[in-house]
Amino acid sequence: MKQKDKIQLFQDQTIRTHWDDDKELWYFSIIDVIAVLTDQQNFQIARKYWNKLKERLKKEGNETVTNCHQLKLKAADGKMRLTDVADTQQLLRLIQSIPSPKAEPFKRWLAKVGAERIDEIDDPELAFDRAMKSYLTKGYSKEWINQRLKSIEVRKELTDEWQERGVKEGLEYAILTNEITQAWADKSVKEYKKLKGLKKENLRDNMSNLELVLNMLAEASTAEISKQQQPDGLEENKSVARKGGTVAKKARVEIEKQTGKPVVAMDNGSTMDNGKLIIENEGIGEK
Repeated sequence: MKQKDKIQLFQDQTIRTHWDDDKELWYFSIIDVIAVLTDQQNFQIARKYWNKLKERLKKEGNETVTNCHQLKLKAADGKMRLTDVADTQQLLRLIQSIPSPKAEPFKRWLAKVGAERIDEIDDPELAFDRAMKSYLTKGYSKEWINQRLKSIEVRKELTDEWQERGVKEGLEYAILTNEITQAWADKSVKEYKKLKGLKKENLRDNMSNLELVLNMLAEASTAEISKQQQPDGLEENKSVARKGGTVAKKARVEIEKQTGKPVVAMDNGSTMDNGKLIIENEGIGEK
């Protein structure tokens, strides 16, 4: 079975999923999730539950239901049938509307994350402390973590510079990031993530120390060149992004010449596999 069609285990039951390469989103079968959370083995009853829930949420003006997608997923009889699906954010919102003991870990986790986010707005330093603890838990070395936190600082300086140059946050940031990555690594962001076997996971979180350093050099160089040349608009900024990435590419090529090894590799900075969402007794975790 292909990775994008893989049925993932949720405790002792299954959730059908689909990975969208273009949108870089996981989609989950809503009925399967409802069946698990309500301890319902009968598919037809789970579907009726979802239909009633959908009606109630529509009356409440819930946009999650309005924006619900349908995808063809393999049914129990082996046939591909249209199924209501939700991405991670939509799914977590729906779970909040399901009264079930099995939904409580999700709800506690969402409440905890919301409280932490509010605290971080009041005291941004808490975000760095939390990131440090999270990376340590995932098996990253302290040396790697220091590099990663520094890379966040460098990235912020670059995005501040882009903002000054009229670059729009979101799609245009992603376009320029791709230009930088292509220039220094000879791979687009999508190709880079594919090499490392990543989907939704953060690319920088899966870089080695050396990859992080070169990526920082590329972004810092882009910011400095931008300050000197003061580009205007996306196209001029794309040219600067390529120049900044080329600075790091020269360093990468020289390192590879001296070591005889490729810098851009499948390995990441962690000793653990990341990205799989699991339910724990007191909340949600990754492993």
